[in-house]
Amino acid sequence: MTMTPLSRLLFAALFAASPVPAVAAPLTYELPDDTAELRPGPGMENAILCLPCHSADYMSTQPPGKGRAFWNAEVQKMIKVFNAPIDSGDAAVIVDYLTAAYP
Repeated sequence: MTMTPLSRLLFAALFAASPVPAVAAPLTYELPDDTAELRPGPGMENAILCLPCHSADYMSTQPPGKGRAFWNAEVQKMIKVFNAPIDSGDAAVIVDYLTAAYP
């Protein structure tokens, strides 16, 4: 289908008369202060390595009753998939801590 010169003119006039979409300004917002803390227990000092990416609230809201296998899988996922800078010694201590502190 070809457009006639009149059709092209009408199309151009319609396009020129249509409103230009507004560009939205980026939204900004402030997060509340993080008030949660890691639960006390052996290995808490090692679990601090998790806090640059996860709040203490995030750890405490994981499904309860998952046990050691769950926490080990989560820690290994953070290391292997997300390149968390955690060595194997710290990983074992973190798994022990998470298993005991967030059963």
